[in-house]
Amino acid sequence: MRVGQFRLLARLGAGGMGRVFLARSGGGRTVAVKLVQPELAQQPAFRERFAREVAAARRAGGVWTAEVIDADTTAEVPWVATAYVPGPSLRDVVGREFGPLPADTVRVLAHGLAQALEAIHAGGLVHRDLKPSNVLLAVQGPRIIDFGIARALDSVTGEGALTLTGTGELLGSPGFMSPEQVRGERVGTASDIFCLGSLLAYAASGVQPFGDGASGAHSVMFRIAHDEPRLPEPEDLPGDLAGLVRACLRKDPAARPDAASIAAHLSAPAGPWLPAGVLSLIGEQNAELLDFEVRGGGRAEDPAPCPPSGEDTGSPDGTGSPDGTGSPDAPTAAPPRRRHRAVIAVCTVLALAAGGAFAAYQAREEQEKAKRASGSTTSPAPTRPAPAAAIVPVAFLGAWEGVVRGDQDMPSETRRIEITQGRPGDKAGTYVQVGPDLMCMGRSALVSASEDAVVLGESSLTTSTPAKRCKPSARQTLTLRSADLLEWKSGKDTATLKRAKAGPEAVPAAFVGQWESKPFADLPAGEQDRYRTFLTVTQGPIGAPLVRIVTSNPRTDKEGNPLPGGDATCVKTATLGGAGNLLVLGPVTFDPNRSDPQCDRDQTSRNLRIITYQGKEILQDYSMGTDAEPGEFVRKWGGAG
Repeated sequence: MRVGQFRLLARLGAGGMGRVFLARSGGGRTVAVKLVQPELAQQPAFRERFAREVAAARRAGGVWTAEVIDADTTAEVPWVATAYVPGPSLRDVVGREFGPLPADTVRVLAHGLAQALEAIHAGGLVHRDLKPSNVLLAVQGPRIIDFGIARALDSVTGEGALTLTGTGELLGSPGFMSPEQVRGERVGTASDIFCLGSLLAYAASGVQPFGDGASGAHSVMFRIAHDEPRLPEPEDLPGDLAGLVRACLRKDPAARPDAASIAAHLSAPAGPWLPAGVLSLIGEQNAELLDFEVRGGGRAEDPAPCPPSGEDTGSPDGTGSPDGTGSPDAPTAAPPRRRHRAVIAVCTVLALAAGGAFAAYQAREEQEKAKRASGSTTSPAPTRPAPAAAIVPVAFLGAWEGVVRGDQDMPSETRRIEITQGRPGDKAGTYVQVGPDLMCMGRSALVSASEDAVVLGESSLTTSTPAKRCKPSARQTLTLRSADLLEWKSGKDTATLKRAKAGPEAVPAAFVGQWESKPFADLPAGEQDRYRTFLTVTQGPIGAPLVRIVTSNPRTDKEGNPLPGGDATCVKTATLGGAGNLLVLGPVTFDPNRSDPQCDRDQTSRNLRIITYQGKEILQDYSMGTDAEPGEFVRKWGGAG
């Protein structure tokens, strides 16, 4: 079978987006050819997305990426051929075959990836999915692959990388996202730099700096947005590399170095950069590749399949976890695996080079089983110790919210808790407490779980607003009362918690948009415009600063009388602490660079609700813990549509 100028030799795998084949050109060049699924090829929107992917990969082509050799995005079945990169993925090397890499190798890895990002960014692109399975380790240096969710800088207008497709599929890898991706904010080149820091920490230790997702993707995303990273020990990550990784992992995008400065800071590769064990693996795989066409036994019109790999359960580009249950980049704690039979390894590395793992590990395990069933004397692959079982009943999983003090209409203290799957000792509970003038966020360790109750013990504080006001939560017991109700107890405090929305889009659509304060009826028409407040609510997750408040008032004298001339503008933001029937907001934070010295510095927490009056939507803004009349706003733009 031929596609363009290429003869297909073997099917490497299949994912949600399409199939990938090993192929050779008429001149003998080995490439990876990706064919779009026929049903997707019939969708104009998908064709546009695929064309953008190919264009992005072409623009980023260079010595540190897998260049596009040829493509036809207008064909009946669109396809793209990329250079074959002779090397395994960083994920496979660190997580399965070899283990953490030595510091000198990590240093060269950082240099090569920084140069790759420099080229990508110079082309006006942000990769947006830099993770271990998208980095290949070749003898000549590392290569970045898979621009399936890259975006051109000039086409990103407020769109964050934490994006859902029409089927609800997350575009991005939670363990290797940046804080701005997690919060759904616009991302730039600095987002890739943050992901580079996470990737280098993983390469040096085999551990992701914000967790591997065992307790749930949202817990990892929370830690990325709020926690400091867990970095490798000094013997694994020397001072110069540790300082670089810390700089890359700064929460503020503007404080991170750019790719060019990172590349300049590190020395260029000189001589062999990979450990002997990894080089040996690459050599063995390449030797098999030289006569793969003969051994495959396939005719030109009949590509020979690689060992069966089952159905892919990963991303649209074919990536997925080995067992189809977890993050494709979750590290393993087991000792490095021995190399399997060479022909299986060839299929594995080719699948990786084509843009994803394609459940290659599962293929190798199935091959070993087949050998044992046929009486082969080949030693079986060593097995890893089974981890302790996760114990949280499914009925408890998800987000829950309720009122601890006050009532549902006028709360003075609220509690939200999100429970993820875990084992005893895992931080399986993420909580948010909002009081009249503080907001506390943290994580709690799982003590026990039964069909009726979950007990959370030791807690660590992640956020305190204002600073140093919060204390870690005490022991918490959650008892299931119905499918949608939990009874929460901590010390003498109790509350009934209801199921609530979680994830990257926690805000009810009706709140999203901009709202303008209603005019003061008792002021002359000419004065009303001097008293205005705009309240803007954006979409995003709990714990993100999603509400912006801009107030304009006349400056006043000491007696409070308005002064002629300019007005005082006040700009402040509030962090989302709950999204049930009400939007619960923590104490506001002022922007000192945009706020007038005369601005009211009140920092009470608040809650927002929407009512309908005379057929119009009114947003009411209540201060928590007071009986003051609410501010009222009418919609300027936005809404549920």
